[in-house]
Amino acid sequence: MNVTRDLFNDVMVPNYNPSAVIPVKGLGSRLWDQAGTEYIDFAGGIAVNALGHCHPDLVNTLKTQGETLWHLSNVLTNEPALRLAKKLVDATFAEKVFFANSGAEANEAALKLARRFALEQYGAQKNQIIAFKQGFHGRTFFTVTVGGQPDYSDGFGPKPGNIDHIEFNDLAALEALISDKTCAVMMEPLQGEGGVVSPTKEFAVGVRALCDKHNALLIFDEVQTGVGRTGDLYAYMGLDVVPDILTSAKALGGGFPIGAMLTTTAIAAHLKVGTHGSTYGGNPLACAVAETVLDIINTPEVLSGVKQKEQLFRQGLEAINQKYNCFSEIRGKGLLIGAVLNEQFKGRARDFLVASANEQLMCLVAGASVIRFAPSLLIPDEDIQQGLVRFEHAVAKVVNG
Repeated sequence: MNVTRDLFNDVMVPNYNPSAVIPVKGLGSRLWDQAGTEYIDFAGGIAVNALGHCHPDLVNTLKTQGETLWHLSNVLTNEPALRLAKKLVDATFAEKVFFANSGAEANEAALKLARRFALEQYGAQKNQIIAFKQGFHGRTFFTVTVGGQPDYSDGFGPKPGNIDHIEFNDLAALEALISDKTCAVMMEPLQGEGGVVSPTKEFAVGVRALCDKHNALLIFDEVQTGVGRTGDLYAYMGLDVVPDILTSAKALGGGFPIGAMLTTTAIAAHLKVGTHGSTYGGNPLACAVAETVLDIINTPEVLSGVKQKEQLFRQGLEAINQKYNCFSEIRGKGLLIGAVLNEQFKGRARDFLVASANEQLMCLVAGASVIRFAPSLLIPDEDIQQGLVRFEHAVAKVVNG
């Protein structure tokens, strides 16, 4: 069969518009397309390929588990799921884990749990969910409505109710809106899709305090920030703010689909038998791979390496900006970095992305005015340096027209 980009238009639903480049092989931080052209990967499958492509330990785990046990359903439990849950509990504030297949599913579980907890503890009137503009929590109808980007949730009929949005980092707005009818506040400890925006320390601490005051649960969506991305195992650890519920996915499976919701025993008790479920959630293949990912990333060497590599990126991007004056700010944390376009280039992030691909570099955008980088946490320093050379060529082409 002749597989080309045109075949996509023939057989796929048109909700995506992928690049003309079709990768066929990956290794570490490199990708090769059908023509054998080599690319450096600063996109990481949108913060998913945290150990790069085809990491030998992950390949080995997948092969071994693939010859042992694939799927059981949750009528039975399995060893990889229990081992992974134990390691997640030991490494975090949490005491209980629910497994799903994606970040959206983990967030769906978190939101359902928050509503159920409030209903059973306080009554039906306590059902308000507060989230933040430009936030992103997934594409199910509940999670996309809680997400603060109406473009993604409009046009599908009546939305789930009692969900309110305020500006990120605006503590006064939260204080004005939150009340004893609020069941949960949901936030990313570093907004990813919304432009790579960090919370201020004061804001993060203030959100926790307001949730405590009004008996509302604090849900941290760590789908993009979790599992080493910021240089801490989970971003909440770097903020010194502990959530009530945390969601994880993306990097957790290193490219194999898995999601997890983490919480305390007291809160988890409200998802009694039969209240929620997932056919594939917790399947042995995904959990075995995720256990290997966690074992590799949750080490001082890898986590401190992320912080060192962040500095390399920042220095390189600042140097490019000294020459071409196109960024107003380099922001983010760890290896989730946003280069914010200044007034002159506002709205043109996609032009930089396309120009980068033409220079054999894969990167991302976060909205129309932010170029986003989320490479492998193990990306070699040489690949960072060489990738930045390619990025500089792309920047030069855009800036010089």
